[in-house]
Amino acid sequence: MASPFPGMNPYLENPLFWSEIHNLLIAAIFRKLNPQLRPKYKVAIEKRVYQTFDEDSLLVGVADVAVQSTQKTPLPQKTSTVVVLPSVEAVTVDVTMPETIKETYLEVRDVSTQEVVTVIEILSPKNKRPGEGRNAYTKKRLQVLGSYTNLVEIDLLRDGKPIQQVQNNFQTHYRILVSRTSTRPKADLYAFNLQNLIPSYYLPLRESDTEPLLDMQALINELYDEGNYDLVIDYTQEPVPPLSQENAMWVDEVLKEQGLR
Repeated sequence: MASPFPGMNPYLENPLFWSEIHNLLIAAIFRKLNPQLRPKYKVAIEKRVYQTFDEDSLLVGVADVAVQSTQKTPLPQKTSTVVVLPSVEAVTVDVTMPETIKETYLEVRDVSTQEVVTVIEILSPKNKRPGEGRNAYTKKRLQVLGSYTNLVEIDLLRDGKPIQQVQNNFQTHYRILVSRTSTRPKADLYAFNLQNLIPSYYLPLRESDTEPLLDMQALINELYDEGNYDLVIDYTQEPVPPLSQENAMWVDEVLKEQGLR
């Protein structure tokens, strides 16, 4: 069954699905580009690994321990009798644990030299939130922008702080950035909303090479259909993360037209 939305399906942004969507989209771009780029280039799937801490984790129970050890201890009496203090029982607490994060991305390499010509990144939720995930990605991004490597940055997540800001702080739901080494610091930014089709763009290569057109809308539609997401998405519920009232009304109209509400 086809996705009911003309552009990005907001229900795919749900954390329950996004990790799988991210990996499927990486694989779909890999399969799409490799036949078009041979024999000069090869697309490879790479992995970025780092450790982070769950920002929402809390140390609980510490205050209870303090209360137990102070309030239950009686004041010493002026007597020769030995006072036996009650024993302190241990309580269960949660400690913040490090989490190993593995994020995949794509590299287009020159077959003859193994030089990385283009990096394709699909942003994850941790890249758009304060913390090690954003720091690790920002560091890698600056390294690419400071090199002779092209960068394609795909942001299909409404939640979090955008990596690439739009001029005059103009806000949109989604963004695709295409940064060519030949035009830096200028870059092409496709800023679009839930109601829009996902833009297609030409993959930057070396200046003398023909650039293949990458149709992101077709890829999203294909993986939605192949992944049977219509069987697991409950369209009677609101998407996660939530929408503004105006966008929620638009989604409601689209789903009613499709007979899904």
